[in-house]
Amino acid sequence: MPDDLAAAEVSFRGSGGLVLHGSVISPVRAQSGRAGVVLVHGAGTGTKRNKLLGEAVAFARQGLSVLIYDKRSEGYSLFERSYSQLADDALGAVETLRRQPGVDPAKVGIWGLSEGGWVAPLAASRSKDISFVIVVGANALQPLRQQTWAVAAGLRKAGVHGSFVDRAEPTMYRVITDAGMFPEPYYDPEPVIASLRQPVLGIWGVHDLLTPPRETPPIFAKALEKGGNRQYTFRFFADADHAAHRTPDGGVTRLPELAPGYPELVGSWVGEATSGRAPVAQVTGPAPVQADDTVAVPPAEWWESAGVQGAALVLFLVAFGGYPVVALVRRVRRRGGGSSVDRAGQGEAAPVKGAWLVSAGGLAVVVGAFLYLFYSIMSGGKLASPGPLVAERPLIWLALQALAVATVVGTVLTFVRWPRSAPVGERVRVGLLMAGGVVFVPWALYWGLLLA
Repeated sequence: MPDDLAAAEVSFRGSGGLVLHGSVISPVRAQSGRAGVVLVHGAGTGTKRNKLLGEAVAFARQGLSVLIYDKRSEGYSLFERSYSQLADDALGAVETLRRQPGVDPAKVGIWGLSEGGWVAPLAASRSKDISFVIVVGANALQPLRQQTWAVAAGLRKAGVHGSFVDRAEPTMYRVITDAGMFPEPYYDPEPVIASLRQPVLGIWGVHDLLTPPRETPPIFAKALEKGGNRQYTFRFFADADHAAHRTPDGGVTRLPELAPGYPELVGSWVGEATSGRAPVAQVTGPAPVQADDTVAVPPAEWWESAGVQGAALVLFLVAFGGYPVVALVRRVRRRGGGSSVDRAGQGEAAPVKGAWLVSAGGLAVVVGAFLYLFYSIMSGGKLASPGPLVAERPLIWLALQALAVATVVGTVLTFVRWPRSAPVGERVRVGLLMAGGVVFVPWALYWGLLLA
């Protein structure tokens, strides 16, 4: 801790009685009756308080007492979270800060980054004890719409265009959401924002690649004005990223330093807001950079649901995978001295031309597409790494598309050259393979594998 600041350890109860731990950072020569602010983390399981230490130190040097705390991991994960629960955690922190020596309990507010931009307003809407709200990189859109945009924006910034980013990426998110693996997908922040009566300071970096910086602020303003709250100040910082840190490359790399003037703005604005002089409807700073608009992501229809997609996957694995497995079993039997006549008394037929292409190509496409999509989503956002590109398409995706075309061609060849006089067992085997190939066509179209 720097010599000009002091830290006090605190503990408090959050939602469900969970004990959370934090630190209150204040100036060594702090004045009595000072304002305080609780910092709420962005997304991440069990994020430690030190992740916001840079902001806490900067704000404390503006004369504030700042509470940072370790984010919960209980009840929060990649696939599970509740903004309501997180808001109650934040309220526990606010009550703790209000009781700290030298802090004026009537001058304590809340600050939220990214996901915290949903949580902080929700907490403020539940308590008159919160005197102001600060959001950084906040989003006024539904989480699923924001997330699909963020990953797509990262891919496009990496040079990707075409069906992979336009069709496959949002489709994957819809399936994940339908499977219950995307928490709070359709949370609507606008009614909460409209209910705020506290002064609001909104801060966005011009090069925000995780929150659409051009679309969100007008929605925030409209919601506040709808609720009759015109005590808002929006500020855009040049050469700054999602967290209002400096960035040298348009938001991809986050430097440790905060945007110049950001801590000073927080200090002066809090002073005005807690003295009843909050600015009215003030928007300043350079225009944000947002190359593409967000797109609504509706819930999956029954035919594109996770259940249907799972059933198709099982069919493909059985149809495409069963063909070589049966061939392997027959080969083992022959090496073991078995008869060339199977147990049903039917002789084996010669391999059907095109069948192996359907089997190998179909398996490679189905497994490869899901693995590549999952990897791209998990490593998406501003740090997207799609691999080598050819004609603005990921080379891996182009290879999968080529295999998808080959699988369709193989299905046609198999149907044309399939000997109708083959033994019953072989007809079942090839028929199942062709059934997989037929279903594969609309499936591949849906996922963009047969689109440019």
